[in-house]
Amino acid sequence: MLSAYENLPILIIGDVILDHYLVGKVERISPEAPVLVVNHEQEEYRLGGAANVALNIKALGANPILMSVIGHDSAGEELKQLLTKHEIDFSYLQISNKRTTSLKTRILARQQQLLRYDRESTEAIDESQTEEIIAATQQLLAENKAKAIVFQDYNKGVLQPNLIREIIKLAKQYNIPTITDPKKHNFWDYKGVTLFKPNLREINEALATNLSEKQINIENLQQAANQLQTRLVNEWTCITLGAKGIFIQKDNFAQHFPTQERSVADVCGAGDTVVSVLALGLAAAQDMRQVAQLANLAGGQVCEKIGVVAVDKTQLNQELTVANINKL
Repeated sequence: MLSAYENLPILIIGDVILDHYLVGKVERISPEAPVLVVNHEQEEYRLGGAANVALNIKALGANPILMSVIGHDSAGEELKQLLTKHEIDFSYLQISNKRTTSLKTRILARQQQLLRYDRESTEAIDESQTEEIIAATQQLLAENKAKAIVFQDYNKGVLQPNLIREIIKLAKQYNIPTITDPKKHNFWDYKGVTLFKPNLREINEALATNLSEKQINIENLQQAANQLQTRLVNEWTCITLGAKGIFIQKDNFAQHFPTQERSVADVCGAGDTVVSVLALGLAAAQDMRQVAQLANLAGGQVCEKIGVVAVDKTQLNQELTVANINKL
């Protein structure tokens, strides 16, 4: 199943983030204020947001192409160095003097996050930058250099209604599947997307519902998916349910795939991993029942590790064999 992803070119458009980790030891309370004192032990940078989707797609053997806009700053340089290290194509990454590269600094001790400090720009990118992304996408599709398009939205300004609409229009013209991991601001702007992948919290906010993660009700999830499909005219709806797994629906088919029991250390980045697998499944024209199961395994795997990490292909292959997904 994973062999079908080898060298597949996948275009990722969205908000890239540089994840910064400061790890230390806590042994006392500060005499200056009622706060913990963290004694520094290590520092690390990792790819986040759309860049983490690119990293996951690369880890699964495919070829990610990353389109975004970052700042002309030290965080942007660090981000490019990481992309180079992981051999991820970022030739379509635009540099802007008007923006700040999204940087999330997390302070951790005893494998727990104590604080997160963010520096970023969230206003919409310039019209010229939008036009450049659209033109570059059209060229890639015309040259058959992308087999699927991922919109990775973190409400940081790269994705906005006109850009989303034009890219979906192009994708339909070239018969290329599209998938989005939506956020609040643009939630209803993905009309015509092939696969729409919100989480349960986003569903509750958008539809003013109160679906519970603790008590999964398939009928209620189907009703929510139907509401989405009526308004967005999407083919597939995939709702991630946290510790309860994944729900996927298309027309009259609907199924809930529970997660296998795991020791969860950190849920950061799990959504990026899930959307990466779903995009590859669409690009390879695989049975989406099997792909949803695989995405469920992959998302659960990264939750076992601290911080934002990519899926481990070798481990996923082993879990795939045990789960017997290929015989669904």
